Amino acid sequence: MNGTGASLAYGMQLPVQSQSTLYAEPWEADAGPEDLVEIARAADRAGFAYIASCDHVAIPRRLADAMGTVWYDPVATLAYLAGVTERVRLLSHVAVVGLRHPLLTAKQYATLDHLAGGRLILGVGAGHVREEFEALGVDFERRGAVLDECVDALRAALGPDEFPAHHGKAYDFEDLGQRPRPAQARVPLWVGGSSPAAVRRAAVRGDGWLPQGDPRDRLPGQIARLRRLREEAGVTDPFTVGAITEPLYIGEPDWDVGRRTLSGPPEALAESLRGYAAMGVDQIQIRFRSRGRAELTDQIREFGERVAPLL
Repeated sequence: MNGTGASLAYGMQLPVQSQSTLYAEPWEADAGPEDLVEIARAADRAGFAYIASCDHVAIPRRLADAMGTVWYDPVATLAYLAGVTERVRLLSHVAVVGLRHPLLTAKQYATLDHLAGGRLILGVGAGHVREEFEALGVDFERRGAVLDECVDALRAALGPDEFPAHHGKAYDFEDLGQRPRPAQARVPLWVGGSSPAAVRRAAVRGDGWLPQGDPRDRLPGQIARLRRLREEAGVTDPFTVGAITEPLYIGEPDWDVGRRTLSGPPEALAESLRGYAAMGVDQIQIRFRSRGRAELTDQIREFGERVAPLL
């Protein structure tokens, strides 16, 4: 965890691959793989710590108007982009791992980490779409308890042992070999969610915390709770605290970027973003307002060249 004034890492959730009406820009509806490639390459060049992809299997009709039905598979998407980037890390934000057996999840993500040369960050979350669980035969009401056990099972299945073992209530396996192993000795496992249960799960089981939309004024209390829970549990391993910033636009926009968007010169944006480090945040996830791919990649480049050095 950061101390006051520490530098911030910065990453981004990719556009195009998830198109909820809450955040998708109009141009994304007609975008495709070539756009994802150029955006990922821009983030790679600009020093972004990670690019992230979401996870939903199927969206029920009752939620389709709000959530959309465009949700690329995170393993396929991150593997595709691993092949066209060099250093940027690959984050699932977040994989709903309770929808799948942990050995299946481990096989997919271990292969991804192996192929990508050790760039995976596995972000996990409980999920929230009941119909998705029901269609896949998974108990929606027990998703929190199942996720707790999934994290433990994935720790074993993504570890160094070719024949991992886990004995729990929902999953039980041993003497089943899986190769290739991940390139990393320990795949970072970040836990998403802002409920009390999610924060506790992140604190005692995770290597990092991915909040889901906590505003700035709520973050200090959440971070204090993380620290207290980790101290009470005697956990001393390195831990990465995340935050999702307000939408950004570098420069003075000549179009409506929304009242919550932070806009202005690089120095002003950097000063605002440094406030996250001051409260103990280690990495920020940023989203740029844009009217097309070219404007977005320009914003990414500007951030890397003119804002990031001031963080």
